[in-house]
Amino acid sequence: MTEWITLETADGPMRVYAARPDGAADRAVVVLQEAFGVNDHIQDIARRFAARGFLALAPDLFHRTGVGTLGYDRHAEAMPLIGAIGPDAIAADVRAVLDHLAAVEGVPADRTAVVGFCFGGRAAFTAATAIPGLAATVVFYGPGIAAGPHAVLERAGSIDAPMLLHVGAEDPTIPADQVKAIDAALQDGGVDFEQHVYEDAGHAFACDARPHMYRSGPAETAWARTHAFLDRHLPSTAAEAR
Repeated sequence: MTEWITLETADGPMRVYAARPDGAADRAVVVLQEAFGVNDHIQDIARRFAARGFLALAPDLFHRTGVGTLGYDRHAEAMPLIGAIGPDAIAADVRAVLDHLAAVEGVPADRTAVVGFCFGGRAAFTAATAIPGLAATVVFYGPGIAAGPHAVLERAGSIDAPMLLHVGAEDPTIPADQVKAIDAALQDGGVDFEQHVYEDAGHAFACDARPHMYRSGPAETAWARTHAFLDRHLPSTAAEAR
């Protein structure tokens, strides 16, 4: 079942796309959007997580501007929108989703993972630095973590959740020196993490809604690693109960 719900935040109401699994949910994933909003692709990803037994919630991080979604051909319009969303706003929005999950859905933070794509990858990393007690964090090609106006790499030592990162070797938005800087910061911070660099893959290599960027081999590997990572750190207690 899917639906849109509305959560209150300090900056006004925020729409959230919810995809529910069959039966009661005992674990959740917060899906953080690309630079183009909670579009069909992000909604599809939420449904895929629901099919694997997660309650998946995708908050509209553009709620402060009321933009909604943008087509993939409107990259220039998306850049100032995501540039305006700093660490404090990201943390506030993710906390609002986590509060809802705990209070209404009965799923606490330690049974919830945050998974983000592109801008949402940066947002997922940022949330992990600000919010303790998450079950896991997954970053798909998140630019701006190690450099830029909202870089938060110096906060890596505050991350207490296991983290998985996917990066394309040919991604110009995350050059090799930034990949190394992320590795070093997470190692120095004592974070439980793994970062994978995929050859013959660029930015958005796992986005099958963008055929010219999608690379099926690396995407399938990244998703297999993601599912194994989440099942390891966030196993289904419902299955055990049966």
